[in-house]
Amino acid sequence: MKIKKMFKQIRNNYVINQVKGINILEFEPDEIIRYHMVFSGRVQGVGFRLEIEQLALRLKLTGWIKNLESGSVEMEIQGMKNKIDFLLDFMNSLKRMKINQMKKDIQPVLNQEQEFEIL
Repeated sequence: MKIKKMFKQIRNNYVINQVKGINILEFEPDEIIRYHMVFSGRVQGVGFRLEIEQLALRLKLTGWIKNLESGSVEMEIQGMKNKIDFLLDFMNSLKRMKINQMKKDIQPVLNQEQEFEIL
């Protein structure tokens, strides 16, 4: 168990450093939207939730993300549409994870929400 925990910590440190190194340009003001999303593919056990959380925090997006028993990942994310699009494009570009399907539905904006978190 100690080796598994050690490898997870190494992966998490790698993910956090990857996100810190992303060059994020200035975004033009855009409409605020909220999506409910479900990702399927190779999205568990690869740092998917942590990477989204860290990038969402850098982009000042709010919402939550969690693993599902089915092996999929569920998320609600809110913020400027162009920032969410940037996050999704980035996640699709990563080689260590593979999004096979992404279901996306618009939801009502939650004005009181303040942060993005892993559930």
